[in-house]
Amino acid sequence: MTAEYSFSWGEGDDTLRLTAAPSPYFPDTCRFSLNRNIYPDSAVHFAGLEASKGSPLAENLFSLEDIDQVLVVNDAITVIVKNPKEWDAFSPKIASVIHESIEAGGNLVDPKIKENLPSPDDIRQRVSGILDTDINPSIASHGGFVKLVDVKANSIYLEFGGGCQGCGMANVTLKYGVERHLRSNIPELGEVLDITDHHVGDNPYYSQPD
Repeated sequence: MTAEYSFSWGEGDDTLRLTAAPSPYFPDTCRFSLNRNIYPDSAVHFAGLEASKGSPLAENLFSLEDIDQVLVVNDAITVIVKNPKEWDAFSPKIASVIHESIEAGGNLVDPKIKENLPSPDDIRQRVSGILDTDINPSIASHGGFVKLVDVKANSIYLEFGGGCQGCGMANVTLKYGVERHLRSNIPELGEVLDITDHHVGDNPYYSQPD
């Protein structure tokens, strides 16, 4: 089990609590969960420093060495670094930047980002097109497919089927294959979520837990 690291500032009802949870699959990824919403009912992905301009939280995080991507969703911030980290040493630096950004007040994310998002229908059409023309033909040889189930604001919900359902490598496929390709074509995407019930999948390489 991957270790988690906890941080807190303040007292009583004003206490800001933050938990850093490194990904058990990807040593370059850590999710920082807070006890308050900092970007309510919204999601934004920053692919680099240039994209963070005007959004103080992301700008401050990119000032740290080796930060590659930042995803802000409701009460959580996922940070991806360029090189795998020892998160017990690096997460306090990120936590400190998050705390200082919140304490500074004001908008943590540029309001223009949400105002300029494409509509859910537009995102649905673009994602479906990429799945149909790029992604599904490439994984069909493995007996799998990916289906777009839902779009909420700029976040999408995907379901893996065929050979991908129940596959122990589905998380890797999503993170480093499907998600990366979708983001490179649709930078406005928020969260990319896998809602597949992998427990019922029929795949010889997947062992269901006891």
